[in-house]
Parts: sequence; C-alpha cells; structure tokens
Amino acid sequence: MAIKLKNKRAIKKTDYSKLKRKLYLYIMVTIMAAIGFVLFLRLFIQQQASVGDWIVGLLERSLRLNHRVALQIYYSTIRSHIETFTYAAIGVSFLILCRLLLSKFVKYFDEINTSIDTLIQNEDKPIELSAEMEFMEQKLNTLKQTLEKRQQDAKLAEQRKNDMVLYLAHDIKTPLTSVIGYLSLLDEAPDMPVEQKAKYARITLDKAYRIEQLINEFFEITMYNIQTITLTQKNIDLYYMLAQMADEFYPQLAVNGKQARIHAAEDLTVSGDPDKLARVFNNILKNAVAYSEANSVIDITADSSNNMASIVFRNAGSIPKDKLATIFEKFYRLDHARSSNTGGAGLGLAIAKEIVILHGGRIYAESDDKYTTFTVELPATPTLLDKSS
Repeated sequence: MAIKLKNKRAIKKTDYSKLKRKLYLYIMVTIMAAIGFVLFLRLFIQQQASVGDWIVGLLERSLRLNHRVALQIYYSTIRSHIETFTYAAIGVSFLILCRLLLSKFVKYFDEINTSIDTLIQNEDKPIELSAEMEFMEQKLNTLKQTLEKRQQDAKLAEQRKNDMVLYLAHDIKTPLTSVIGYLSLLDEAPDMPVEQKAKYARITLDKAYRIEQLINEFFEITMYNIQTITLTQKNIDLYYMLAQMADEFYPQLAVNGKQARIHAAEDLTVSGDPDKLARVFNNILKNAVAYSEANSVIDITADSSNNMASIVFRNAGSIPKDKLATIFEKFYRLDHARSSNTGGAGLGLAIAKEIVILHGGRIYAESDDKYTTFTVELPATPTLLDKSS
C-alpha cells in the first residue's frame, strides 16, 4: 500500500514538474522586478537634489517661471510629499507586477476552458496546450477520443435498433399478410373441401406462431435488460441436454441435408440453471443451422478440465472477421440482406451472452475460411452473478 502511494506521488510530481518550474520562474522574475524597482526608488531619493534641480529647470522652461516661483512649486507639491509619492509608486508597481503574474496563471485556465469548449462542441481538431501543460493535454485528448468513441457506439447501437425495428415490422407483416389472406379465403369459400380447409388452417397457425416467436424475442431481451434474473442452480446431465436438443432440431437439419453430432462423455455434468443454459445452447445451434452450409455436419463437442466445462459448436461456413466482435450485441444479425427464414430479430446470441456471464462463464466465436466455432466456457461450480450488481 505504501509503495502504491509513493508511486502515485511520483507520478503527480512528474506531471506537474514543468508547470511548477514555469510558475516558479514567473514568481522569481516578479520578485526580482520588485526588488529592482525599490532599489531604483532608493537611488532616486538619494539623488533627489539633482533630480530636484532638473524638475525646477523643467518648470522654468515649460511654464516660463522665474527660478524662485518654480522652486516654491517644487517644494510645495513634490518635495513635501516625497514619501507619499514613493509609497504610491511602490503600490502601483506592486499591483502591475501582480497583474502580470496573475495573467500568467489565467492563461492556463483560458487554455483549459477553450479545450473544454472543444469537447462540448465536439470539434474535429486535437486539443493543444502549452508545453508545461502537456500532461493535461494528453488527458483531455484521451477524454476526447473516449467521448467520440462512445458517441459513435451510441449512434451505431441506435441505428441497429432502428434497423431491427424495421426488420421486425417487415418480418411480422409477411406472415400476417399470409394469415389475413388464408383467413379471407376460408371466409369467402365456405363450401371449400375439408382437406383444403385443414391445409389453410395449418398454414395460418404456423404463420401465427411465427409472429408470436418474433414478439416474444423482443419481450425477452427487454426482460433481460430491466429485471434481475434469479438462477436455479442444479446438476445438469450435459450430454442428455445436448442430445435432446439435437433431436428437436432434426426436422430443420434434415431439410437441407444437415446433421448434428454430439461428441461428449455420457456422464458429463455441469452445474447451473438448466432452463437458461438450454436457451444458450438452443440459440447457438439455431444460429449454426441457419448459417451453415447445406449437406454439412454441425459438431457439438463438450468436455471438462481444470474445473471448467467447455462446449464447442463447430459448423461449415465462415463469418467475416469484422463481424465476429459484434454478433453478441443486441439487435445484430448477420443476414443484413434480411431473409426472415434465417432467424429472428438478432437477439438470440445477445441473450445467450447475458446468461453465460450470469453463470460466471464466457462465450466467444472464432471463424476461418471454412469453419465457424462458438465456444461456451462454464465453471464446474459456477459463481452465480447478481444481475443487479
């Protein structure tokens, strides 16, 4: 603790050393000027006889007075008040020197004030201060860059949110149009064959489920943002959970000739909230199904080592590197061309990240030219984090 305090003091001393030296120089110059002026006054008083003769001569020439009158004016106005003039001169000189010294101090405040205005007005130019204020210049420029980055991130997040609202409106409108169309057909043709009625009713129900799914996704991400989530910790049969999930995805996989293969020990277990973790794995697998290549295999590998459980989803297909860092953000979806068949509102992976972090783990993605992997790492005995903290 003492070492840290010592280091902090050393840093402060280094930061202000240039400024201190400059201010000390100003003070010393002011003091020397004051001393010089006092010495000059003393010399002036000592030489007052010759100075007095010069003043009398000046009065005689300028006002055309005789010597006696000029001498009388000198004694009555100047010589008899010499001490008053001396103190007044010292006072005025002191005020002038203090003014000059304060102007040097104010100069630094003016520079900082101008820099703050630059930050407030978000001007696109670097902040520049005096050489002795270099440490402050660096801090203000760092602050400026941080504020600019936050502003850009906020604009990007707002733009993504607005885009996803448009996507949601379009995705809802498409199945809703189908629902209205098929219901209209059923209403306009009461004598329609039973088989055809059943077909239209089934299609209408599927589209209604699709609308419900999209709306539920938005409600879920809102819930994860504003509520404190309580996890129910249990011992989970991880192999059984992954196998059951793969079976549930079989119809979606089979359509495009895809398969999901589990590589894990049948006795592999992990501690956590089964419902929440099932949601994590479901979202990752759904993403792999949507974006993997046709007739490919999605490998799901799970093992445990060093008190950490690792679950890896690997599928054929790549993700651009510039998008890997953002796929876990809210309202982000890879398919900007927006085919509603490839997923929901772009919230699944954001929800997955929230849950994994809440379990004290981490989730990340990697991709090359051929394969994409999503990795979930969970503590063997996770420390459940409080969402509200």
